[in-house]
Amino acid sequence: MSEIREHMKIIGKDGVHVGTVDRIEGQLIKLTKKDSPEGHKDHHHYIDRKYVGAVEGDVVKLSLNADAVPKTEAA
Repeated sequence: MSEIREHMKIIGKDGVHVGTVDRIEGQLIKLTKKDSPEGHKDHHHYIDRKYVGAVEGDVVKLSLNADAVPKTEAA
């Protein structure tokens, strides 16, 4: 997981865009605010690194489809 860097694109297993990496905080990937849904633009969302299936080039590929990825609002 050390190859995950800022501004990498995150996609689900189905190839659908999930977000963009802001940074890594422990076991969590912090997403940029611009990828937050409407009504949540004032704070970051996080994805647990356990859902990462692979890192290929500048893309983080998750092991779940985009609509099934659990996101949290606080670390």
